[in-house]
Amino acid sequence: MSTAEYIDALLYRYQCVVVPSFGAFLTQIKPAYLQKESRTFYPPSKALSFNSQLQGNDGLLVNHIAQAEDKSFEEILDRLSEEVRQWNRTLRTAGELELPPLGVFKKDAGGRLHFNPREKSNYLTASFGLSPVLASPVIRETLKEEVEALEQRIPFSITPEERSTPGIRPYLKYAAVILLALSAGISGYSFYQQQQALENKVWADTQKRVTRNIQEATFFSSEPIELPAVTLEIQKKSQKMHHIIAGAFRIRENADKKIRQLQQKGYQARYIGLNAYGLHQVAYGSYANADEALEALRQIKRTISPDAWLLSQK
Repeated sequence: MSTAEYIDALLYRYQCVVVPSFGAFLTQIKPAYLQKESRTFYPPSKALSFNSQLQGNDGLLVNHIAQAEDKSFEEILDRLSEEVRQWNRTLRTAGELELPPLGVFKKDAGGRLHFNPREKSNYLTASFGLSPVLASPVIRETLKEEVEALEQRIPFSITPEERSTPGIRPYLKYAAVILLALSAGISGYSFYQQQQALENKVWADTQKRVTRNIQEATFFSSEPIELPAVTLEIQKKSQKMHHIIAGAFRIRENADKKIRQLQQKGYQARYIGLNAYGLHQVAYGSYANADEALEALRQIKRTISPDAWLLSQK
């Protein structure tokens, strides 16, 4: 699978997928709506967008590819960095980059990057199996026009009756005319009832098919994921601490893995909790002295990772 296909798969489960040094793909739930021009109902969906300002590596995409291809985190990170450089070269030379099935990137005359998502993709799992529905308009004047046409085909007129034979009442003819009009009205009402029953049956069959598709569809396993118990050591310190951040991870297991890798390289790596975005933060080390922390940060950015940064907190 390509990197874009891995991103496409993750967008069904996460609202934000970051490509390090390139940007983040974001999804936002969009409610169902009616397009009046085409008279089409569209189901709820997740609207896809792109933010080039979010370029920090949260470990989600790299760890997903590494597990899928059974390779190391560092190997996938190097490959992804080279692919991002190739994307940027394509944008500089051609001014356009297509990443199926996500969409197309374009640069305008001012050098600003624009993203046009693929409209056919719906990343909202709750809407799986739902497709746009064409709404047929209900014309309520049809029955009235049919009755009027029926009356025109059966014209009648009332003329004064000359009583030629004693005992025959003239109002019997009027009763026959009224009976004929009532028969036409009853026939029209019966036709209307049949049309209404047919429309209700079609709507009920449609609802059953949609419900059956949703019930038969499966996206992901519903079995809960059992995670190992984790014991946190909380140390209360009144003085200000300075942490050199190695990364922030959405999954705690990835953070623990990064800590073990850094400890094998000789760093006093440690877990320092969640940030404001709910990501697990890992530090190369923590320092009480700000000067020592800055010196260590410069050394790490020069030799290990230019993405390292300093977090100061009490």
